[in-house]
Amino acid sequence: MTTRLVQINMKARDDAALGRFWAQALGWGVDSEGPGVTNLEPVGFSYPDPVAVCIDIVARPEPKTVKNRVHLDLATTSPAHQAELVARLRDLGATPADVGQGEVPWTVLADPEGNEFCVLEPREVYRDTGPVAAVVVDCADPREMARFWDGAMDWTLHEVADDFASMRSARGVGPYLEFIRTPDPKTGWNRVHLDVRPYRGDDPAAEQARLRALGATDPGIDQSGIAWTVLADPEGNEFCLLAPA
Repeated sequence: MTTRLVQINMKARDDAALGRFWAQALGWGVDSEGPGVTNLEPVGFSYPDPVAVCIDIVARPEPKTVKNRVHLDLATTSPAHQAELVARLRDLGATPADVGQGEVPWTVLADPEGNEFCVLEPREVYRDTGPVAAVVVDCADPREMARFWDGAMDWTLHEVADDFASMRSARGVGPYLEFIRTPDPKTGWNRVHLDVRPYRGDDPAAEQARLRALGATDPGIDQSGIAWTVLADPEGNEFCLLAPA
């Protein structure tokens, strides 16, 4: 048994408006499974497929108050493409963001609800990822996060160091999942989190037990009204274990 990363869950005060922003930003399609939920995926995409990590935007009334611990890095193919993409995103409603990055070759922006993301300078490692180069998770210990997520998913571990670790789907397609050491502690629940899904035919209860044995914990929230399971990784970052598919 194992899982794979299938989507990112974002909370938003206006899921439809934020969905329109990200759909235009990535060139993806927009759908909805009901009021308060906006789904984004590439046009013609057959879910789930590691060629893309989809985005689910879910309405919540609470405003964003702290820097997100999970964000997206967007890929570019040339300096001209980077400048063009930044300008286009600004026109769509993105704003410059200062997260203490200093002088760096990438550009840090925030979407219309304040969620930070980066537009990277061209990097060879991201040449074939699609518009999303990486899903990035802030953490205190990249090595420990890599240990947990390497055991939790069937993705391939590419790099592990004290300050950085990265993984990618076993097929070598789609974005990377990266863990970056940051000094900021986690405060409150994450407005952006990972959703993982077991494969068709797997036993959800057994998969939950396996993840707990790896170090997943109960985040201590009421789960009586949902069909999936919310867990937390070893650093307390919430993630959802969805039904097998």
